[in-house]
Amino acid sequence: MKISVQSIGLTPHEPLESHIEKKVGKLDTFYDKIQECKIFLKVENNSDKANKTAEIILAVPGDDIVVKKTTVSFEESLDLCVDTAKKLLIKKKEMA
Repeated sequence: MKISVQSIGLTPHEPLESHIEKKVGKLDTFYDKIQECKIFLKVENNSDKANKTAEIILAVPGDDIVVKKTTVSFEESLDLCVDTAKKLLIKKKEMA
């Protein structure tokens, strides 16, 4: 699975990049037909503390899986995205 990260308005630091690799890399174990994973990181332009948005787009045969979460940190947003994507991949695998 090819993983690409795009960050809008920020530069991801090394701990965040390794966090992404570790978390997203595990999605292959739930559904082995993932072709590509695109991750978008963005700081929302609002006054909330919860303004870090992570979006994961998984290219799988049929329909792409898109998950988007916004929290106070990119790590937390990413964790929530991965958890949701995991459930969707398991459901997709069971339906196949």
